[in-house]
Amino acid sequence: MMRFHSTVVLLGCCLSITQPACARKSKAASISALSDYLQRNGYIAQSGERTPGSLWTTEGAFTNLATDYKARHVNDLIQIQILENTQAQSSGSVNTQRKFSADSGISALAGQINTKGIEQLFSPHSNATLQGKGQASTQSSLRSLIGGRVAAVFPNGNLVVEAERELIMNNEKQTVILRGMVRPGDIAPDNSVPSTSISNLELELKGKGVISDSTRPPNPLVRAILWLVGF
Repeated sequence: MMRFHSTVVLLGCCLSITQPACARKSKAASISALSDYLQRNGYIAQSGERTPGSLWTTEGAFTNLATDYKARHVNDLIQIQILENTQAQSSGSVNTQRKFSADSGISALAGQINTKGIEQLFSPHSNATLQGKGQASTQSSLRSLIGGRVAAVFPNGNLVVEAERELIMNNEKQTVILRGMVRPGDIAPDNSVPSTSISNLELELKGKGVISDSTRPPNPLVRAILWLVGF
C-alpha cells in the first residue's frame, strides 16, 4: 500500500513538473517567432524613458478627444478580420511534329550497265510527333474573426499585431497564428482591421486530430512501401 501511494505521489510530481515545462517551451517558441519577425522587418526598440512634461502627455487617452478608441500602444487589443481568398489557374498545351526522309541511289550508268541492285543505296526515314496538355487549378479560402494584440510599435507609428487562437472541439484541435504590420489609419473606428490591409502578413492554420490525421499524407516509410508495390 505504501509503495502504491509513493508511486501516485511521484507520478503527480512528474506531471506537475512536465506541464509547466511544456507551457514554458510553447511560450519561448512564440517569443522567438515574434523576435525573428521584428528583426526581419527592421524593428528597433524604443527607449522606455519618457521626459516628464505637462499633465496632457501625447500618450494620454484625453489628449485628442476627437480620436476613436483604437489600438495604438503595445499590448492594446485589436480585432482582425481574416479575409483571405486565393485562386490560381494555369493551363498549357504543346503540339509538335517532325518528319524527315531522304532517298539516295543510282538509276542509270553508262554503257547500259544494269543498276537494278544499286537503285536504292540509302533511304532513311524518320517521323516524330509530340502532343501534350496540362492544367492546374488551386483555390483556398479562409474567413474568421480573431482577437489579437499590438506586439510592437515602429518609430513611424506602424503597428505590429499578432494573434493566436486555439480551438479544441470533437477531438480536433485547430490553431490559427497571425502576425503582420498595420497602419494606424487602416484600423476602423470599431477597432478592427481586415487582413487585406495587413502588410507582410504571416498566417498559419494548423490542425491536429481525427480529421487532420485522416487527411495527412502517410509518413516516408509508408510512401516508400506504396511506391515499391505500385499502388
